Amino acid sequence: MGKSEFTIYATADLHGHLDRLNRIADNVAVLKPDVLVIAGDITGHHEPAAYIRRLNDLPVPVLTIRGNMDAQEIERLIASCPNVISLHQREVNVDGVRFVGMGGTIPVPFSSRICLREKQMLEAMDHLIKTDSVLVAHPPPYGTLDEGFGNLHAGSRGLRRLILEKQPKLLICGHIHEKPGWAYVEKTLVVNCSMGRSGVGALITLSGYAAPTVRML
Repeated sequence: MGKSEFTIYATADLHGHLDRLNRIADNVAVLKPDVLVIAGDITGHHEPAAYIRRLNDLPVPVLTIRGNMDAQEIERLIASCPNVISLHQREVNVDGVRFVGMGGTIPVPFSSRICLREKQMLEAMDHLIKTDSVLVAHPPPYGTLDEGFGNLHAGSRGLRRLILEKQPKLLICGHIHEKPGWAYVEKTLVVNCSMGRSGVGALITLSGYAAPTVRML
């Protein structure tokens, strides 16, 4: 890692709400993170281009993936903004920290635009994920911070298998608005940073070979 400490402001499920974007901007100004990570469901149906441009104007690199409610055009909008980078099926290095991501979600009883073909997606991601990777996915792994509508587990079984096999140091996710927080799946720290209810995300600090630390915001 290039720095002794590296801070990630992680959030998800903005759904195009301006008040959520304003709170993110305020937190970026105060916390001064090294990077902002948005784990999907970025925009809504109203003026997505303007929303992405606002993200592009933030004074911090913005790494994103699409969520199940983000239309295909989001990839084109992101590509036009130099400060916003799509992580979908690629690796991006920021100050020595390796980020990899996959956009979409699995078929669950929620409205979805881009239910990913889970098996093919995870196979395509396999070679990118190392033990020092920060993996960004929209859904949580099955059984961890994934309970919606009461006791319904809506996480990805395939993502859980991938984590158990690859054991990246950190998974940043969202999608399940009811379960923001953090937990471990063996050696992988899972952070559900959804701001879909009352939260504003999480501040994650990486420091050398030490375990990451998390402060929910």
